[in-house]
Amino acid sequence: MRILVLGDVFGRPGRSILFERLRQVRRDYALDRVVANGENASGGLGLTAKAARQLLEAGIDVMTGGNHTFRRSDIIPFFETTDRLLRPANYPPGAPGAGCLVCRPKDGPPYAVINLLGRTFMPAVDCPFATAETLLAGLPADVPVRLVDFHAEATSEKKAMGYFLDGRVSAVLGTHTHIQTADAQLLPRGTAYMTDIGLTGPVASALGMDPEEVIARFRTGLPRRFVVSKAAPEMQGALLDIDAATGKVVTITPWRLA
Repeated sequence: MRILVLGDVFGRPGRSILFERLRQVRRDYALDRVVANGENASGGLGLTAKAARQLLEAGIDVMTGGNHTFRRSDIIPFFETTDRLLRPANYPPGAPGAGCLVCRPKDGPPYAVINLLGRTFMPAVDCPFATAETLLAGLPADVPVRLVDFHAEATSEKKAMGYFLDGRVSAVLGTHTHIQTADAQLLPRGTAYMTDIGLTGPVASALGMDPEEVIARFRTGLPRRFVVSKAAPEMQGALLDIDAATGKVVTITPWRLA
C-alpha cells in the first residue's frame, strides 16, 4: 500500500498546485491514498468550506487540520457534510467534527487517520497523549494501517509522541512548522517518523508568507498584515510504502515536487 501524506496546504499557491498536478501525481507514483493537512489552505490561515470541497474533489482522500481549523466560520457546518475532513481529536468535547477516521474503501485495504494537536506554544487543548491512548483502544483490530498527523510546534513534543506511539501505529508525521525536516526514519519498534513533512505552497517564503512583511514585523515589533507569498509553489510530504497486512511501513521517503 502506497500513501502520500502532504504537508500543510498553504493559500492559493498550495491549492493551485494540487488542482493542477495531484491527479497526475497519483498516477505517476501509483498512489493508493493521499492524505493532506489543509488547515492553512485559505489565505494561509484557516480553511473555507469552498476550498475544503475543492481539495477533496482534487484527489485528497482525507484532510487533516490543526490550530487554525476553526478560523473560518463556514467550515463548521461543512463538518456535517463529510467525514473526510478531520480536526485535532484533542479539541475539548463539543467541538465540531471528528479527529479520527477509519476508512474502508472498496478498492483497497482499510486504514485509519488520527489528527492530534500539540500543546507546547499552542492553544490550550486536551492532552494529545491521553487522547491517542483512547483512540487506539477504540480502533478495530482489522485496521493495522494507522497514520497520525501530529500538528505541533515543538520538536521535543513531536519526538516524544513518536516514541510514545512507536510500534502501535504505522506512522507519526509532524505538521505545522512548514519546514521539511531531514529525519525520516523507522523508530526502534517499526513506526515511521518525520518531525515535519513540509509545506505544499510557496516554499521561497517565510513559512508561506511574503518575507518582507515578516521581516518588517521582526525589525519593528509592530503588527503587520501578512500576505501569502507569490513564489512558485511546491508539493512536499512523506511517501510511505506499507505492508497492509501488518500495518508496518517498509520505507518512508521525504517527498517534494516543484
